[in-house]
Amino acid sequence: MKMKEEKLIGEFCIRSKARHVVIIGNGIAGITCARHLRKRDSSSRITIVSGETEHFFSRTALMYIYMGHMKYAHTKPYEDWFWEKNRLSLLHDWVTLIDFEKKELQLKGQELLKYDILVLALGSKPNLFGWPGQELKGVQGLYSYQDLQNMEASTTACERAVVVGGGLIGIEMAEMLLSRHIPVTFLVREQEFWDNVLPVEEAQLVGRHIREHHIDLRLGEELDKIQDDGNGNVNAIVTKAGEEIPCQFVGLTVGVSPNISLVRDTQLEINKGILVNEHFATNIPNVFAIGDCAEYRTPPPLRRSIEQVWYTGRMHGETLAHNLAHEPVPYQPGPWFNSAKFLDIEYQTYGLVTNKWEEPLISFYWEHPDGKKCLRLLFDKNTRQVQGVNAFGIRLRHDFFDKALQNNITVEQVMEQLHKTNFDPEFYDRHYEEILQAFNAKFGTSLRLPVKSKKKSLLALLGFKTHR
Repeated sequence: MKMKEEKLIGEFCIRSKARHVVIIGNGIAGITCARHLRKRDSSSRITIVSGETEHFFSRTALMYIYMGHMKYAHTKPYEDWFWEKNRLSLLHDWVTLIDFEKKELQLKGQELLKYDILVLALGSKPNLFGWPGQELKGVQGLYSYQDLQNMEASTTACERAVVVGGGLIGIEMAEMLLSRHIPVTFLVREQEFWDNVLPVEEAQLVGRHIREHHIDLRLGEELDKIQDDGNGNVNAIVTKAGEEIPCQFVGLTVGVSPNISLVRDTQLEINKGILVNEHFATNIPNVFAIGDCAEYRTPPPLRRSIEQVWYTGRMHGETLAHNLAHEPVPYQPGPWFNSAKFLDIEYQTYGLVTNKWEEPLISFYWEHPDGKKCLRLLFDKNTRQVQGVNAFGIRLRHDFFDKALQNNITVEQVMEQLHKTNFDPEFYDRHYEEILQAFNAKFGTSLRLPVKSKKKSLLALLGFKTHR
C-alpha cells in the first residue's frame, strides 16, 4: 500500500532539493502546510503569498478586534521574526493570474513569480444572491481583514443595522454591532434560527437567547432589496413582505463559498470548489488545493465534500505537508466536530446531528429548566451506538466523544460515564443526575452513575452556591 501511495504522490510532487514551493493564501490551511513542511524539509524554498495581510492572523478573532477585546497584533499567533527565522518568505501581494504551463504567477505589483509546486489555499468568499443594492456602501459580508476595516468605517455613525442570514457569521456580526450599542434587526428566512442545521429544540433555545439580548429577530423574513440614499450609501432595506426598515449598515451573512475566481476558466478542474483527491492533488501535476477552496472528489466517510471550518483547514495543511515531504498519507479526519458561540451560550457538536432523522435513528434530548443548557444524543435504535451529539451551555470533552464515535460506544455506556464527558470549569454545576434520570424515564432503563460522580463540590457542601 505504501509503495502505491509513493508512486501516486511521485506523479504530482517533484523531488528536486532546489524546488520552490509557493503557497497562495496565509490562512490556517496555508500556514499550517508551510510550517509542517519546513519541519520535514530543510532544503526547499517556501514562499507564502497573500494580499490580505502580511502576517498570519486568527480569522476567528476578527469579531473581538471590533468589540475592543483584542488588537490586531494580539491575533497573530507568531511573532513577526518567526517567519525569517524559519526561512518562510512572506510576499504581501495579490495574485492576478496563474500560468499553469509556465508554472508562473502574475502579481498585482507586476512581478512574476516562478514555482515548482503550487499550493492553492484561497479560502472562501461571502455569498451574494443578486439583491438590488448589494453593491452600496455599508453593505458587506464578514470574512477578511478588509471586511473588518470596512465594517469599522461603515458603523462609526450607524444608528441602526440589519443582518441578513441566520448562521454562525450572522450571530457573530449581530453581537459585534450590539457591543457598540447599535440596534440590530436580524432577518432569518427559516422558521427557527438555523433550523436547516439544528433540530427544532436547539433552534428555539438559540432564538430565545437572541431575543433576550434585545436583538430584533425576524423569523421567516427575507430580504427583497436594499435602498440607496442617493449618494451610494444604504439607507434602508425592504423585506419580501414589503416592510421598509431604515438602516445605515447591512450585513449579508448568508454563508460562504470557495474563493475560486482566480482559477475559473483555466485547465484546473473545479466544481463548487477546486477538485482534489485524498492527497489534495488536483488534475494538474504539482498543483494542490487545501482549506475552504478545496472540494473532495470522494469525500471521507461521513464528511461533506467541502469543509469550511478552522480545524479542518489545519488538518488539510498538515496532511499535505506530509505528502509534499514524501511521506504519503491520505486525509483521514475522523468523526466530524465543530464548536461555536451564540452570544453567551457555547455550542459543540460531534458526529452527525441533522435537523431531521428517521428510524433506526432515535434521539434523547435533555434541556435545563433555565433554557440555556441542553444535551442531545442521536443513536441507532437497534445497535444503540451513538451517532452524534449536540451540547449547548455545557462543555464536553472532545477526546471522549472522538473515541466514543470511532469505537461505536452505546448510548448507555455514554450515560454511565457522564462524569467523564464534562469539561466545564471547576465549581460549575454538574447535571449528571438530572440527565440520567431523564434518560431512564424516557427509555425505561435503570442506569446509575459511579458513586463518586454524585458527590457535591466542597463549596456546595459548605453552603456556597456554585455558578450556574
